[in-house]
This record gives sequence, structure tokens and C-alpha cells, in this order.
Amino acid sequence: MKAKLLAAAAAAVLMCAGHAAAQSAPRPAPAEPKAFIERAEAELAAMNEYANRAQWIRANFITEDTQWIEAKVGGEQKELFTRLAKEAARFDGVAADAATARKLKLLKLFLSLPAPDRPGAAAEVAQLTTKLDSIYSTGKLQVGGKTLTLNDAEDVLAESRDPAQLKAVWEGWHAVATPMKGDYAKLAGLLNEGARGMGYKDLGALWRGGYDMEPDAFAAEEDRLWKQVEPFYRNLHCYVRARLNAKYGDAVQPKTGPIRADLLGNMWAQQWGNIYDVVEPKGASSSYSLDKLLPEKGYDAVRMVKTGEGFYTSLGLAPLPETFWERSLITRPRDREVVCHASAWNLDDRNDIRIKMCTKVNAEDFQTVHHELGHNYYQRAYADQPFLFKNGANEGFHEAIGDFVALSAITPTYLKQIGVLDTVPGESEDIPFLLKMALDKIAFLPFGLMVDKWRWQVFDGTVQPAQYNDAWWALKLKYQGIAPPGPRPADAFDPGAKYHVAAGVPYARYFMAHIYQFQFHRAACAQAGWKGPLHRCSVYGDKAVGEKFDRMMRLGQSQPWPETLKVFTGETRSDASAVADYFKPLDAWLVKQNRGQQCGW
Repeated sequence: MKAKLLAAAAAAVLMCAGHAAAQSAPRPAPAEPKAFIERAEAELAAMNEYANRAQWIRANFITEDTQWIEAKVGGEQKELFTRLAKEAARFDGVAADAATARKLKLLKLFLSLPAPDRPGAAAEVAQLTTKLDSIYSTGKLQVGGKTLTLNDAEDVLAESRDPAQLKAVWEGWHAVATPMKGDYAKLAGLLNEGARGMGYKDLGALWRGGYDMEPDAFAAEEDRLWKQVEPFYRNLHCYVRARLNAKYGDAVQPKTGPIRADLLGNMWAQQWGNIYDVVEPKGASSSYSLDKLLPEKGYDAVRMVKTGEGFYTSLGLAPLPETFWERSLITRPRDREVVCHASAWNLDDRNDIRIKMCTKVNAEDFQTVHHELGHNYYQRAYADQPFLFKNGANEGFHEAIGDFVALSAITPTYLKQIGVLDTVPGESEDIPFLLKMALDKIAFLPFGLMVDKWRWQVFDGTVQPAQYNDAWWALKLKYQGIAPPGPRPADAFDPGAKYHVAAGVPYARYFMAHIYQFQFHRAACAQAGWKGPLHRCSVYGDKAVGEKFDRMMRLGQSQPWPETLKVFTGETRSDASAVADYFKPLDAWLVKQNRGQQCGW
């Protein structure tokens, strides 16, 4: 997905030029905007493939040379788009056909990392973004005399139940981000300057403007959706805190207040499924572990990806091209530094689709594979759209496509369909299953919300560099009820310990995707005629659902997202009630378990 995001960011720089030249030039003829867009899209497409390939090489071979090449190409890309911007400004207020008008609008709305329109600024932005990404991707920590990568550290947090070890590893990884702080502040200033040059008050407003609504309206929309799911999250938080207290005692995890971040099995406390063994229901255990089943059934990383492909082809979609298997990075190489953060790519905006991930044979990456392939199938579905429409209906859609498929792929129903399970467990295992799902899906929601809320505060000046870390933890406390395992150093920059902050990737898309995926799932199960509980529904093999799904994906960003949502779901508004429908039995169970507890923090 990163390649498409960077392409979109670069394309949008077209609109950053001032209007003085446009005002003094002759008024364009009505046919000129369309001719300009056609020429611009051709240039953008050519430059985009060039930049994609430079980015792919750096992500797969992190050296001083590849970082230099990526930064140089990124600078050239932004300079090209700045030149085109001076032409685009001529068409402000000029009548154009609907498609051309939307493309001119998307030139601004697609932007993620705009450079200011002055000499040297584009190159500086490119250099800083490459540097921050590479610091993160090559980060190492020393614990107990051992050198750990982030992958290693994540394994410790997932598997260890020693609070001292968890604290040491958590603090070790977060220290990797400390050197980023100065460069991040400098980059934020440059990006804000670029956003203002495009007519937005700051970069946060520009990011929020990409949802076919005003920036402030989108912020309000997120808050509305959060209010729909917040009571459920608080019930889950209360239950998990009580079980952690029972496991570790008051000295490690008190009975009241926030949860200690390093105890939740994930470096960022964004998903808690790795501590299921600590919080599993008493007297209602699960009869299987997908973590154990996959290796027992002979799965390796490649077979996991082929299984993911099989879900999409069962819906009637075409198999992945042979080049996918020749060019993807599926396991972590032992001979070089790579960006292990999972991502999906389309290098030529046609059919050169790939994934890049250091796949592990476990339940988490089984879902991740289905998620990343969702990006690839979406990219290929809209490949025939004009360049500026080659994107998701909105950013949340692109993340939700694969997550929707994964909702079927994680069910016992599907695991039985593909032979991983011999029998589908009965209703007695519904609560364990839903709890496992909630530890990832529901636990994620406040984190998905607060990451960009922090950046919006940075970009609008509410939070200054000296306040970065305190503001980060204030939001984690407010939304997640999470606290660090100990006092943080004065120079800490904990936001940078999250890839999407270091890499400059907007994060609201993931919160929205966690809403859309359940809307997609509920609609697909209804289309398939499913009569049972939503959490047991698998649409594997349903080609009628697949046809409608493909019809939605093929639209790309050619029309406002509510119209595209309607194609598949019949709905035109984001609605978290599908989340509540899916988890309803668990929420009722949690309320009973929490009786007598002092919930909240």
C-alpha cells in the first residue's frame, strides 16, 4: 500500500502553486482543463512508476546508496509536480466536465506529504522522510546481552509473561525513536508549509479533507463512530485489567486505573490477542489454536499467501500473476536490512502487484496475508481507471477490503472449508472466539483514533516539540486507558516508535477500516443468505458476492465514497452498528463478568 500512498502524495503537489500567475494569464478555454489533466496524468503515471521502483529497492535493500537514490527520485518527483501545479492553478474557477473537475479536486485531496513551493524544499522533504523511515526500519535494541530487531522484540512481548523482561524490551524499542524527534519536528514544519500553499490551514486539515467532506466534518464523523463503540471498549478494558491484576498482582497491574502498556502483548498496545492465554474465559476454552494448527498442517509462509489468494479466487477473482510470486518479499532475508512492516505494492499501476512482509506462520500473519492481498486485488480491480482515480473510494476503503475478507478467513467455518479444522466447534466456543477477535478488533479502535488526533495537534500548533511525548501519553490515557510501564525520559519520542508516524502515513484510515469491514461483512453475509450469527459467517466460494464486491472495487475513487459504499452494502453512511451486531453476545457476557468491578480509568 505504501507505494500507492506515496504516489498519491506526490500527485497532489500539483495544486500547491500560487494563483498570481493564473490571474494575470489569459482565461483558459473550456476544453483546456481536460487537455491539461490528460497530459498531466500521463506525466504523473510515468514518474510514479519510476518513484515506485526506487522506493521498492530501498525498502528491500536498505543502504546509504538506496536511501540516496530514493530521496533523489522523491525530490525530482515533487519538483515535476510543482511545475505542473503552476499550470493547474490556471483552471481555478474554469468550467469543466464532472470527471475533470473531480480529478482537479483530487490533485489536492490525494496529498499526504506536500513540499513547499520553493527551491530545495522538495528534496529536503524527500531526504527527511527517507531518513526517518530508515531509522525505524533498521532499529535494534540490546536486552540481556542480545541484539534484537523489532520482530524479535514483538515476539518477546507476545510470549513472555515476565514483567521485568517486558518492560526492558518495551523501553528498548521506544528508545530507538528518540533520535527522530528533531527531524520529525523539522519535517512537520515543512509539510505544514506545503499544506498551507495548497489552501489548507495545516497538514491535518488536508488529511481530513480526503473523505468527500469538510475537514471538521470528518473529525466529527470519527467522534460519532467512536461514541457508538466506546461503551464496548470500556467493558473489554475492565475485563482485561481484572485478569491482568489476577495474573501479576497490584504491584504490577493495579485493580483500578489504566493498563500498563507492555503487558498487552503488543509493542503499541494496539491489539491484545497475544495475551489471550492470560484473559481466556474460565470454563469456556477454545478447542484449537490457529498458531499451533498452521505449522501442524504443514503451512509455511508461501502456503499462507497461496491460501489467501485462494480465498479471492473462490469469489471469482483472477489468480495473482506469476510475477507476484517472482518479485514479492514474503520472508525476512538473512543477508540484508529490509523494511519488514507489511505492505502491498503496485509498481506499474497495472499488474505488477507484490507484497513485502516478513511473514511468520501464525494466526496474526494469516490475517495479515488476507489483508495485504486485499490491497493488491483492489489495485488490480481499478487498474483501468484514469491515473487520478486509481485509489480506494477513500483511504479507509483500501484498508477495509482485505480486513473484510479476513473476517471470513478467521472463522472456524472457513478453516473447516479449507481443511485446517476437521470440525466446526459448537456454540460453547463462541465466547472464546469472540473474545479473541475483540482483543484485536475492539482493542484497536481507540488506538486507531488517537494516532492522528496527536498529529492533528502537532500540525495545528496545539502541541509543540517539547510537548510531543506528554501529549502522546495524554491521548493514550484518554482513549485507550493505557499508561507506560514507568516514567518516560525527558527526551523520549514515543510516537516515532510507531511505523506510521516515522513513515508519515495517515492513520485515520485504519480506524475507518475497522468500521467499514464490519459493514462489508454484514452486507456480504446478507447477500449470501447467511442466517446464523455474523461471527460464524464465511462467504468463501460465493461468486455472487464476489461479483458485487469486484464491481465496487473497480470504481476506485471515480465518485464520492458514499455512492461506492452503496454499490456493495446498499448504505450511504459509515455505521458502527455492524460492529455491535457482530460482538453482541460477547458484550453481554463482559457486562456479567465485570459485576463488582470499578470500570473506567
